[in-house]
Amino acid sequence: MKIRVLGCNGAIGNGGGTTALLVDHDVLIDAGTGVAVLGDDELARIDHVFLTHSHLDHMAYLPLMIDAVGEARESPLVVHASRATLDILQKHVFNNLIWPDFTRIPSADAPGVRFEALEAGERVVLNGRSVVALPACHSVPAMGYALCSDEASLAFSGDTTTNPAFWSALAALPGLRYVIVETAFRDEQIALAHAAHHYCPSLIANDLRGVELRAELLISHLKPPHGAQILEELRAALPDIAPDALRALQAGEVLEV
Repeated sequence: MKIRVLGCNGAIGNGGGTTALLVDHDVLIDAGTGVAVLGDDELARIDHVFLTHSHLDHMAYLPLMIDAVGEARESPLVVHASRATLDILQKHVFNNLIWPDFTRIPSADAPGVRFEALEAGERVVLNGRSVVALPACHSVPAMGYALCSDEASLAFSGDTTTNPAFWSALAALPGLRYVIVETAFRDEQIALAHAAHHYCPSLIANDLRGVELRAELLISHLKPPHGAQILEELRAALPDIAPDALRALQAGEVLEV
C-alpha cells in the first residue's frame, strides 16, 4: 500500500490542510481539508472513506466530494465509521438542512453514499488490504486505524488523549513500520489537552512508558505556530527514541507498507 498524506495539520492556514490520508487511489482515511489537493478524476476513484470521528477538521470535505463527483460514480461511496459517528453525521450533516441526505439521494435504491458501521477491533478487507479499527479516547466517539498489507503495517491514532489501549493494540500488528500519532498541544497547555482530549508530549511519554516501539513515530495534528516546540518537547520526553525515528508528518509525503 502507498499512503499519500493529503493533509495533517491541526488547523488550516500556512498552505496546509487538515487530516486526510489517501491509500493507493481508492481509500481515504479521514476527509479533512487536505482533500482539496485532489482533482475530480482522483476524487471519483475513491470508493471508501474511513472516518476517525465527526469533528469538522476530519470530515469537512466528505459532503462536498460526494456532491462533486456523484454523477461520475456507478456505485455509492462507502463511509466506514463507528455507529455513534455515523449517527452524528446523519443527524447533523446529511439532514437536508446542513447538506442533502445523500443516503437517499438520488434515490433510496441508488444513494450517493452508504454508511457501514465499524467498531474498535473490527477489520475490513479490501482487495487484500486490511483496515483495522483501533481504540481512541477523544471528546466525541472516535477511533484510530491500522493499515495492514502482507508485509507491513501502519497505525494512525486519529484524535486521542491518554490511550494505553491504542499502544497495546499495536503489538498485534504485523511488521509495524509507522505510527502516526497526534500531538496538538505543548506541555504548558496540558490543562487544555485534558479538556479537549488531545495529546501533549508528557501524556504521550506516560503512555509509552514500558512500551517497546520499534516503528517510526510520525507526529500529526500539530497546531501552528507551535509545531517546532512540540517536537522539541517530544524528543526530550522520549529520549529512547532515536531522533531520526521521531519527526513531524509532512503533507505530500508518501509512506509504503
